[in-house]
Amino acid sequence: MDGVVLVLNQNYEPLNVCNLPRAFRMVFGERAEVLEYDHQSIRTPRAEYRAPAVIRLQHQIHRPRPRVKLTRREVFARDGHTCQYCGRKGVELTLDHVVPRHRGGSDTWDNLVTACKACNHRKGSKLLDEARLRLARRPFEPRCDVYSVFTPYLRDDRNESWRSYLFLGH
Repeated sequence: MDGVVLVLNQNYEPLNVCNLPRAFRMVFGERAEVLEYDHQSIRTPRAEYRAPAVIRLQHQIHRPRPRVKLTRREVFARDGHTCQYCGRKGVELTLDHVVPRHRGGSDTWDNLVTACKACNHRKGSKLLDEARLRLARRPFEPRCDVYSVFTPYLRDDRNESWRSYLFLGH
């Protein structure tokens, strides 16, 4: 029983992805209804069941907004692989703390920016005013969207029926 199932909230908002055993428990426990079936069947000693591909919960779930994980790659993607001080692209890039750690800066979305090695060296452990540098754009936390969360699952042809529920088109 391998495979994944798209789980939608009661209002058809995509929530997450679960495995087949969990999906069957939700459907048979009457906590979810099947909207789309998969191509495979699951056989038990007494019966045969079509595997769900998309299920919808019977009750609305309130959950916090999903967040993008703070990683080096995500900071570079947010900044467009561009130095936030000089605007150069395609050079060796590093991460820079706008407020250096030893001055109370932390590893947060609002304090990390992409910088080329030359600008990072020039800034060193100084504040922006001390180094006479300006940011091209103020750092921010990017929003987590449906596309980035669920698109990796769409590489598998078995999950093609998810597209209409994710509003991604063909």
